[in-house]
Amino acid sequence: MHPGLAELIRLAAAEPLKPACDHFYFLRHGQTEGNAQRIFQRVDIPLSQLGLEQAARAAERLAGEPIRSVVCSDARRAFDTAHTVAAGLGLTPLHFEGLRERNFGALIGTSSADLDWACEPEGGETLPQFVSRKRAALASALEHPAPVLIVAHGGSLHVLAAALGVPSDPDVLGNAQPLRFERNGSAWTARPLLHHSGGGAALA
Repeated sequence: MHPGLAELIRLAAAEPLKPACDHFYFLRHGQTEGNAQRIFQRVDIPLSQLGLEQAARAAERLAGEPIRSVVCSDARRAFDTAHTVAAGLGLTPLHFEGLRERNFGALIGTSSADLDWACEPEGGETLPQFVSRKRAALASALEHPAPVLIVAHGGSLHVLAAALGVPSDPDVLGNAQPLRFERNGSAWTARPLLHHSGGGAALA
């Protein structure tokens, strides 16, 4: 594991999230051209054609779930993904700037292939600032009527998993992969939703 990611996980785990709900859903946005090119992205980058198709497939997988609230980042790629999914649920997404991906400042438009979460980009957020903002935004999102679907970014998922004590698994970090988080006592697990709610192996 890259030391920067390990530091992100350490910071997020230091103040665990304790949502009142016993389960919720998380969806990373569909793919963009920036994802394909592996560059740090602006907030107004749209979904690619593949990303639009991924969002539609995610909507199909989530259509049968008992979701009552959809809360999303206001970055266009998450906003558009959330609206595609919410339409199938008959819901209207709530948008929050606090759920945006980390602001990488002067690095935006450059390669993210060797992403170091511990970097301190000029004009951007430090890692502690990002984790603090993201933790607060996630906690607020999970206070909406449950079950909640959060539509956001890869950085959100890293913080969320660490703050709930769920190990990060590269298999669940893909674009538009719906995840179901469940609590058993005080322990949380996450599993990907496949073609129906019964699919996917649990992540301990």
